[in-house]
Amino acid sequence: MHRKFLIVVLVTLVLLALAGCAGEQGEQGPAGPAGPQGLPGPAGTDGAQGAPGPAGVDGLSYEPPEFVGSDTCAECHADTFDIFMGSGHPYKLTQVVDGQPPEYPFTEIPSPPEGYTWEDISYVIGGYNWKARFVDQEGYIITGDENATTQYNFYNPDLDMGDNWVAYHAGEENKPYDCGSCHTTAYSPQGNQDGLPGMIGTFAQGGIHCEECHGAGSLHVNNPMTVDMKIDRDSEACGACHVRGGSEEVDASGGFIKHHEQYEELFQGKHIAIDCVVCHDPHAGVIQLRQSGEQTTRTSCENCHFKQSQLTKNEKHGRVDCIDCHMPRVTKSALGDPEIFSGDLRTHLMAIDPQQIGQFNEEGTVALSQLSLDFACRSCHSPNGTALDKSDEELIDMATDYHSLPVVEEPVEEVEEGES
Repeated sequence: MHRKFLIVVLVTLVLLALAGCAGEQGEQGPAGPAGPQGLPGPAGTDGAQGAPGPAGVDGLSYEPPEFVGSDTCAECHADTFDIFMGSGHPYKLTQVVDGQPPEYPFTEIPSPPEGYTWEDISYVIGGYNWKARFVDQEGYIITGDENATTQYNFYNPDLDMGDNWVAYHAGEENKPYDCGSCHTTAYSPQGNQDGLPGMIGTFAQGGIHCEECHGAGSLHVNNPMTVDMKIDRDSEACGACHVRGGSEEVDASGGFIKHHEQYEELFQGKHIAIDCVVCHDPHAGVIQLRQSGEQTTRTSCENCHFKQSQLTKNEKHGRVDCIDCHMPRVTKSALGDPEIFSGDLRTHLMAIDPQQIGQFNEEGTVALSQLSLDFACRSCHSPNGTALDKSDEELIDMATDYHSLPVVEEPVEEVEEGES
């Protein structure tokens, strides 16, 4: 026991001696690399739901406009409406109601095509002045067999033709009516109007009415002082329908320009820069103005071309209107007589080429951009016309420099010998 005590004392003294010999503690060394991620701790408890924030400010609601019909427009715009209903636009497509024929301002359709009654007709295409076609109760345009005559042409006193029935796509069965984009108001190509399978697309009204040009009117009707209707005076607005295909070419067939191509015709010359409404009242048609004996345009040719109106090469033409030469009837809607170079619509080609005899390309499918002497002159100066027949050379000579000042030659004084 005494021996163990001595060993413990000795070890203790040795440790104390070693401790007394140790130096001062040095600076702390740099930290070692981080150890591996420890195990995740237990999940905490969910916090309490916060109180809801304050309600936001209500936004403005939007109600899309709806089509209300031209009769609604008439409640405030009665005078304009009455004038408009005498034009041809509302009668591009007219519904037959209760088996009764539609009524038109200046014309009357004698009957439906042979073999049909008005009970068999759902709509009439046209009927205003030139011609009428018919849609059956399935929505298909009536064409008939190869011998059928299903288009009625009204009498034309200028041509002394018409009041007759002619074929329209005879032998072609189930011809759909797909002309709604230019014959109806608010047209959509989706669906079938009245559920008729042959009637392609739907529309708010048959014919071109107020809202086709001015837009849907419900917002304006309810807020007339704060919501304006659309007013587009650009020629392209009219050209959306008064065009056939592209505007770069004027389509033709059978010796005449095809109908509703006024925008293409204007596109060929300087008058494309003039809006249609400069000359035409958009609410009044040429036919109704002519019927009432009024001037058919808002302006006259002389308003701009006053110098040309004062200079004419042939005094006998003093009783001839500008449009007789510069807007001849090159276009055919229903009727035309190639022998007197006259259709039933005036063209909007206006510049005359005095060196051009023919009006169309070799195939007869495209009209040239300038008026030819055949139509500008031979609608009168032909064997069947109202004036003396003239040769090509005679017409060219007269048409050349027709509106130019005459050249006056100054007399040349003779100089005697010896004078300088």
